[in-house]
Amino acid sequence: MLFFLLFLGTFIFMESMAWISHKYLMHGWMWKFHQDHHVKEHPDRFLEKNDTFFLIFAIPAIIFFATGSITSWKWMLALGSGITAYGVAYFFVHDIFIHQRFKIFRNANNTYLKAIRRAHKMHHKHLGKHEGECFGMLWVPWKYFKAYSNKVL
Repeated sequence: MLFFLLFLGTFIFMESMAWISHKYLMHGWMWKFHQDHHVKEHPDRFLEKNDTFFLIFAIPAIIFFATGSITSWKWMLALGSGITAYGVAYFFVHDIFIHQRFKIFRNANNTYLKAIRRAHKMHHKHLGKHEGECFGMLWVPWKYFKAYSNKVL
């Protein structure tokens, strides 16, 4: 049960870390790696400089897995698993669903998924380093839900 709670807490925490790092690192001093992600997609190029962040965010997970494997601190495996699960979710939601790096999941008819797509589109309408909104991935501002739903929760 502790493993699951640590795993889930880490997964949820990673959304906050993604938001903070996107706003303050990617749109800050690491903009040169992220900038190509905000220009028109290049059909002749599969990878972007922005994909460097995949490696940067994998490092803590690798450290947690290695430490948890060679010490008695097995709870670190839960932290590494939570970070890795968030990375997998990020790949599916951001790279596959939103940016269509692989042409699947194109016609989602779900309020939450439409809201995610719209929020990300609003983020990409800003081409500069200092402008922007919607820096997270899974937590979407309420206004984007309202745009696709007639229901009031």
